[in-house]
Amino acid sequence: MADDDRDDQKEYRWETGYEKTWEAIKDDEDGLLDGAIADIIQKAKRQRQAQKTKQNRLGMMRHLFLILDCSESMSVPDLKPTRLRCTLKLLDQFIEEFFDQNPISQMGIIALKAKRAEKITELTGTSRVHLKALESLANVPLTSEPSLQNGLDLALKTLKVVPSHASREIVIVMGSLTTCDPVDINLTIDELKKEGIRCSVISLSAEIHVARYLTQQTRGTFGAVLDDAHFRDQLMSQVDPPPAAKTQHNSLIRMGFPHTKNEVEGKDAPLSMCMCHIENLEEPSELCTTGHHCPQCNSKYCELPVECQSCGLTLVSAPHLARSYHHLFPVPNFEEIPFESLPKASERTTECYACMKLFGPLADKTVFKCGFCKQLFCLDCDIFIHDTLHACVGCNTIPGVDGLVYQQSSKTVADDVHAGTSKQRGQFSI
Repeated sequence: MADDDRDDQKEYRWETGYEKTWEAIKDDEDGLLDGAIADIIQKAKRQRQAQKTKQNRLGMMRHLFLILDCSESMSVPDLKPTRLRCTLKLLDQFIEEFFDQNPISQMGIIALKAKRAEKITELTGTSRVHLKALESLANVPLTSEPSLQNGLDLALKTLKVVPSHASREIVIVMGSLTTCDPVDINLTIDELKKEGIRCSVISLSAEIHVARYLTQQTRGTFGAVLDDAHFRDQLMSQVDPPPAAKTQHNSLIRMGFPHTKNEVEGKDAPLSMCMCHIENLEEPSELCTTGHHCPQCNSKYCELPVECQSCGLTLVSAPHLARSYHHLFPVPNFEEIPFESLPKASERTTECYACMKLFGPLADKTVFKCGFCKQLFCLDCDIFIHDTLHACVGCNTIPGVDGLVYQQSSKTVADDVHAGTSKQRGQFSI
């Protein structure tokens, strides 16, 4: 019995977290640890990329509410300097990355303060508004405990009126182990499930049953962070668009491509005020000649994308749509090749095709090979191609390589059209 009790006690994470961690690091033939450390770094960088899978339907136009816990538990210094400070710093990076990868999406922020929920920013596609709002949360007093239900209800009221073709999501950063709710929170969870709103939770303390149940019912994700690096990975996993919900309908969306008026009838454009700042008291609109004009009602805006306040038309630019397109056709994962199996005859096989870095046995235990252009890449270039560039360098620079997905799809369509045309000619030929 005593041995069984000891075995049960060893199952606790805070007792077994740092036991025998040295076994994961083994020295090489020269007695160095550089190779083992490089291998651990490679596995950590490839973990997020390996989880990406090609989806047939994705929620491209995302409407996401970020619910942030601002209770007393966020003052705990286990994440340096405090949970709140660390969260705000990582949220700055998350917001910039979110709008860079999802330029036609919108985000709003809700803070949980003293058992109440307060909407910090409305749904908008401007990252500058959210970054400025996060600065004001740095000095907020952290008291009492949060109310998860009030935050979900506040987000639900806004997301209910969002069109059905858009992806509706809620991401919750929870630091407290408790929630003080006015009524049964299961009613709110059932309503979220009925509306098809996807909820994900990132816990800064431990796993919470109600949070886990919320994510299971709404097909979201749940994660409990280990440290600030793991916290960042959990946040960045919410950047990519999720699979489209069953309640999400397909429909054509009207979008406008605004134009600029530099000259009107040979004269300089007249001075005018932009609609996005005309009611903003903190940053009032100024008279200027530059801006983006709505093609439907001719209202002017200073930045894109935005929804026209006059006619409701979604205003975007062509690069915004192009940057959203790569989520549907991601670059296929490269083949992993051990460094020892590389041929030594040619110098081209010992350097990265993208950055021209020479491969080394310690820093590059594994190199990556594109299945189309057959070029080799280092780990950093592999991560950059899949996470940022979204296009293979070799397939884009080597003539005659059809490695791009849109080239393959257009080629298939062209072949089908050509085959259909030839068949019709054969039927009508005499």
